[in-house]
Amino acid sequence: MKSMTREDEIPADGCVHCATSETPGEKRVEQPQKKALLNRIRRIEGQVGGILNMVQDDRYCVDILTQISAIKSALDGVSIQILSTHANGCVRKAVQTDGGEEAIDELLQVVRRMMR
Repeated sequence: MKSMTREDEIPADGCVHCATSETPGEKRVEQPQKKALLNRIRRIEGQVGGILNMVQDDRYCVDILTQISAIKSALDGVSIQILSTHANGCVRKAVQTDGGEEAIDELLQVVRRMMR
């Protein structure tokens, strides 16, 4: 049996989730907490719909901005969850397999984009 790391999600010797088949030019990853992740994204989708209704109903600007701020925070949470899965799975596997220079560079590019 493999030893497990964080919350019994990711095997210590690599990420089973990023070992899925790859078509040319497209990488695929099975998210370990897919159902919870989809629920969070659907909740965000509902919040965006709420903002649409608020604008249509001529609601107070500050109320709309407050909801936009909440959505941004929720999206940041989803981003951090996916980033964590990627770093602890895909990047870890790449480092163990071949040093991971390319995966680390890609990770840093993503972090830079997220910080903008």
